[in-house]
Amino acid sequence: MSFAVFKSIGAYVPEKILSNEELEKIVDTSDEWILKRTGIKERRIAADGELTSDLALKASIKAIERAKINKEDIDLIVFATITPDFLCMPSTACILADKLGIKNVAAFDISAACSGFIYGLSVAKAYIESGMKKTVLVVGAETLSRIVDYTDRTTCVLFGDGAGAAIITASESRENAILDIHTSADGGYWDFLVTPLAPKGVEGGICGSHIKMKGNETFKLAVKTLASDCVNMLKANNMESSAIDYFIPHQANYRIIKAVGESVGLPDEKVVLTVGKYGNTSAASIPMAINEMYETGKLKKGHLMLLDAFGGGLTWGSCLSYFDCE
Repeated sequence: MSFAVFKSIGAYVPEKILSNEELEKIVDTSDEWILKRTGIKERRIAADGELTSDLALKASIKAIERAKINKEDIDLIVFATITPDFLCMPSTACILADKLGIKNVAAFDISAACSGFIYGLSVAKAYIESGMKKTVLVVGAETLSRIVDYTDRTTCVLFGDGAGAAIITASESRENAILDIHTSADGGYWDFLVTPLAPKGVEGGICGSHIKMKGNETFKLAVKTLASDCVNMLKANNMESSAIDYFIPHQANYRIIKAVGESVGLPDEKVVLTVGKYGNTSAASIPMAINEMYETGKLKKGHLMLLDAFGGGLTWGSCLSYFDCE
């Protein structure tokens, strides 16, 4: 039997920084207000002409190099995003494959909002453990600044741009493998987070959509759902929270992360926080946070990670995995 292994990580963020102080100049908000409610200090913004696939390309190249594989070894690309290069087709995964110079492999996008990277890992795990694929590139990348309304202070302070990528490989040993993944959804809450299409005739045309969010309702449900999901993940694998080396959740809001960490019984030193530097980057946030821990030397080969996400759909998911990158 084959087991899926989290072999490497890579990430990229655009150069432009949008600080809270700069947002004060364009919308009725303040650094104090943003920090108190979200924990966000700044976020990155893609340059004009810098596409989601461009961010993903730079993150993917890092992941490929760190996995010590050839790009030709990749036999599947799974790309999680809600800000694709094109509205309907082609998929951004296909564009990324072309930019990487990878030919004749399966490539497709998935749309699970902030849960997208965990959904992508679940797809990679299933393909590998079924024996259908051996090396999968899983990407989470977003240019959310292009669907943010910078006159809406309740949403524009939250989101940023970035990309993360991971190489998942097949192994005959369960040691250092991805142990378990849970993904779920409840469409009954579809209206909590939406990007409605603007009708023809409206400035921006059919693509002129902006994120709309029921903030308070989403916050409350996120804390409840994520805490329960993490507890159930540990129970299903007969583990105590003390076995976790790092809890790496979706970076949406400091207060959500703090509340979930406390509910699961994880001390602050095990809870990874990057939301202050990058804001909410949706499907990119978890791989970006993993990369941050790796590049700072904190996350090492053999460490056990608990990943956790909640996003529009509503979707959510958790992943219990060893990190196997040198």
